[in-house]
Amino acid sequence: MKKTYHVQGMDCASCAVNIEKKLSKMPGVQKAVVNLATEKATLEMDKEIPFETLQKTVASIGNYNLHEQTSEMEGHEHGAMLKKEEIKKLRNKMIFGIIISVLVMILSFSEFIPYLNALPKIVVFILMLNLATPVQIWLGWQFYKGAIGGLKSFSANMDTLIAVGTSAAYLYSVIATLFPGIFVAASQVVVTYFDSAVVILTLIILGKYLEAKARGKASDAIKNLIKLQAKTAHVLFNGLEKEVPIEEVKIGDLVVVRPGEKIPVDGEITEGESTIDESMITGESVPVDKKISDKVIGATINKTGAFTFKAEKVGADTVLAHIIKLVGEAQGSKAPIQKLADIISGYFVPVVISIALLSFILWLIAGANFVFALIIGVTVLIIACPCALGLATPTAIIVGTGKGAQEGILIKDAESLEKAEKLNVLCFDKTGTLTEGKPKVINFTDENTLSIAYALESKSEHPFALAIVNKAEEYKLKLVKAAKFKAQIGRGIEGEIAGQIYFIGNQELINEKGIEIPTPAKVKIQEEENTARSVLLLADAKNFIGYISLADTIKEESKEAIEKLKELHIKPILMTEDNSKTAEVVAALLGIEEYYAKITPDEKQKKVQALQAQGNKVGMVGDGINDAPALTQADLGIAMGTGTDVAIESADIVILKGDITKVVKTLMLSKRTMATIKGNLFWAFIYNIIGLPVAAGILYPAFGILLSPMLAAGAMAFSSIFVVLNSLRLKRARI
Repeated sequence: MKKTYHVQGMDCASCAVNIEKKLSKMPGVQKAVVNLATEKATLEMDKEIPFETLQKTVASIGNYNLHEQTSEMEGHEHGAMLKKEEIKKLRNKMIFGIIISVLVMILSFSEFIPYLNALPKIVVFILMLNLATPVQIWLGWQFYKGAIGGLKSFSANMDTLIAVGTSAAYLYSVIATLFPGIFVAASQVVVTYFDSAVVILTLIILGKYLEAKARGKASDAIKNLIKLQAKTAHVLFNGLEKEVPIEEVKIGDLVVVRPGEKIPVDGEITEGESTIDESMITGESVPVDKKISDKVIGATINKTGAFTFKAEKVGADTVLAHIIKLVGEAQGSKAPIQKLADIISGYFVPVVISIALLSFILWLIAGANFVFALIIGVTVLIIACPCALGLATPTAIIVGTGKGAQEGILIKDAESLEKAEKLNVLCFDKTGTLTEGKPKVINFTDENTLSIAYALESKSEHPFALAIVNKAEEYKLKLVKAAKFKAQIGRGIEGEIAGQIYFIGNQELINEKGIEIPTPAKVKIQEEENTARSVLLLADAKNFIGYISLADTIKEESKEAIEKLKELHIKPILMTEDNSKTAEVVAALLGIEEYYAKITPDEKQKKVQALQAQGNKVGMVGDGINDAPALTQADLGIAMGTGTDVAIESADIVILKGDITKVVKTLMLSKRTMATIKGNLFWAFIYNIIGLPVAAGILYPAFGILLSPMLAAGAMAFSSIFVVLNSLRLKRARI
């Protein structure tokens, strides 16, 4: 079983790593994934673990709190409420910190300010002590609490660095204020660093406030999806219409929808027809015409006519709820590229504390005074916070998967997004993927041929029969009554119209009946077959009457999609169960050089396996049950949402509409997202690689350059905000 929980109180990557390690070691937990950006913990368990047990385990690690959620929608709403409360608290702390920081900074420069320069130094120090203490207690408490919790579990995190760093500056200043004689006796100048302690805490809180606001924007995709849901529905009770909350709609209820209203749940139209805007679910901007027996999706907008539909899926079973669940799971998952950052974060804090102590000791050995060495150590602790490392990957994944959802592309997990970037071969099923999946009448001898075929095929459910009926209705032909139907298995059917026997089927059926086909008709039929069309022949008991050619037409966008794939240096391959001629023609029309015809589901899977054995990263695009083995075998399975549930469940990515260009958009989105992640990780690593030596004073002997703790705090806050803002750029990226 898999469950997701909201985690409150995480400050950095090492927080997430520590919680993940602790949860992973619990009996019954098979896998734990903790995501800093989404503030979620996803657990795969082989048995039910009481929530209280999980909550106590998480609380024992540090200043963390676990919250239960019954659904992705509820979890997001609860998480948003907690985030709102957190942002409000951070804002209040930030305002308080800024006010005190200004006052303390004024006192720090009192000797240059008229009237204040007359105050004795001890008075100034005491005033700063009184101002700094509330800041150290209120703003610093969350870091002390987290650091103490970390010590209990023998782990260190960002809270540890900040607590140690600011406490060192504050306590040194308290001693200098209350016991100045100690420093005088040691021939040391009496100075305080209340301003550093106060400004550092204020800058860190400011950074966390801005980061929390930015991270909220990163998860806008789910927030916007939840907003799509209708709040009420007009349900028929004994013929009378009543408005009820959407939660009260039950399967089987008849629901009335008027023009301009949102469709509340999923169902099937039973009365009326309309045009529906499904763009918010599928990403398709063109409204879709709907009539009786057509399916409707909850949260889409009824544009024109009024209609009644029967509710078929409600609550967590609707398409919208399923999308929200998939997007939420994807945003909470981890990409393999994040593993390096997690490993580094796990060791980062202890290493930084060691570097800070080493810097302090080495500067003392080099002859620096105690205060100078202490400030160096504090600066190292403050600048080295691993927040940016922890946010580099998940923020980009959140925005990338959210953008995909807006385009009608459902990415099931972060790993799938990473895999998509590495593909160099993409295999396509033909029917329903590159083609419409529904045969259409392309050509016919004359209206008399079509009229007779209409009468014979009107009772059949065969795809060819439906295509003939649709074409006849398009021509507004009158349906003539037929009787005495008899199926000729694998060849066609026969029936009687006005006392006359007719046959419609393949060449084998006509030959069996001994009916001669005129030479001109034979030539025309051959021409139709050469273009990969299926030809049905019509005859009466003695004479050939005519033919009807049908084909599963290629989707308009398929050729464009194949061309763009080639531009991305991805090789397209066609796999179909159709005959060689059909495969050859379709491949030629689309510009696909490699194709495989008359290939079974097992053979598709084996072909994918063979391509992988050659060192290729192979993707598979399909929509049917026959594609499921290949979708599972492929490095990345992409299912067209118009297909079967089996294919969709077997795939890693689902295209909600049958638009093949969305496959290309998926690959482009993957490349943009991975480029953003790599950029984020680069800057996060560079920031620490450059920042730590500078903070340790490496430039001071040669250039006199020394980083102050306050600048270090500002740089640390900026690094996290930069990573989040860089990820948010994906929202505006063109794919």
